[in-house]
Amino acid sequence: MPQVRLSLPFALGILLIVLVVGAGGVYFGLQATGGIVEPTIVPTITETPTITPTVTETTTPTPSPTYTPLPPIDYTVKFGDTCSGIAVFFNTSVQAIVLQNNLSSTCAISPGMVLKIPQPTPTPLPLPTATLAGPEATRAACQTDRYTVQANDTLSSVAAAYRVPQQAIKDWNGMTSDSVFLGTTLLIPLCAREATPGPTPTPTPAPPYPAPNLLLPVDGAAFTLANDTVSLQWASVGLLRENEAYMVTIEDVTSGTGKKLVDYVLDTKLVVPASFRPQENLPHIMRWWVVTVRQTGTDNNGNPIYTSAGTASLQRVFSWSGAAPAPTPTP
Repeated sequence: MPQVRLSLPFALGILLIVLVVGAGGVYFGLQATGGIVEPTIVPTITETPTITPTVTETTTPTPSPTYTPLPPIDYTVKFGDTCSGIAVFFNTSVQAIVLQNNLSSTCAISPGMVLKIPQPTPTPLPLPTATLAGPEATRAACQTDRYTVQANDTLSSVAAAYRVPQQAIKDWNGMTSDSVFLGTTLLIPLCAREATPGPTPTPTPAPPYPAPNLLLPVDGAAFTLANDTVSLQWASVGLLRENEAYMVTIEDVTSGTGKKLVDYVLDTKLVVPASFRPQENLPHIMRWWVVTVRQTGTDNNGNPIYTSAGTASLQRVFSWSGAAPAPTPTP
């Protein structure tokens, strides 16, 4: 047979072509049958940084002192005591005594009874405020006027016009001499002005006082033979002057004889004497009221003359039984 001779480069080229064609056939064959799987791109997970909360500094509140109520005071009722009198003595109120001891609205008490007296709650003092003292306070309280020096003005003429001493003007303006200059503004201390001579002022009378508020006994209270005296009490209308007093009027309405008792007291209490008690067993109705009066002079006998200095209180009544019935003689 004939022999075919190929050169080495040509033979290598044919071999390369055969390998490429074979590899291509194998690749497409495997791809068609699913033998080759495309690689799946796996996403990279990025961790989210965790925010750590910042620790907030907590301020511990400073505890404020609290008031501890004081225990009530034990008080044994004595003869003649009243709730209003006890309340005034212990600086408390009748209502507080009634609530503390579970009493009736009339605050009925009897001798020997032990009462629980509530102590008053202390009132906190106001916080101190900054105040001026000495010369600073005097200067701040003084009213001043501004004056501009005119032509031909002198310190003495300015002082005379304002009736203020020259030395006061100098001290107020820090002047070292009596010279004043045109156009200079001076502060005139009006608080140092000399008083204008004139008649002596007449003292102003006190304004009319309000009607006293009656306290005890309650309207319609009943008193028997066991009550030798009856105590009348009312609230103060204020600080009375030396020539002022309370005029208390009591009338026996039942007697029909115009029996009346008028008394003048400086206290807010009047004890009706036993001599005013009716002399029969039938209860008598007594009417009473209070008004503030002022002494305006004296009569021919030297007795004081009083005039009304305010509004009269409302009228109240109470009943009072007199002497016990006489025993019936046995036949």
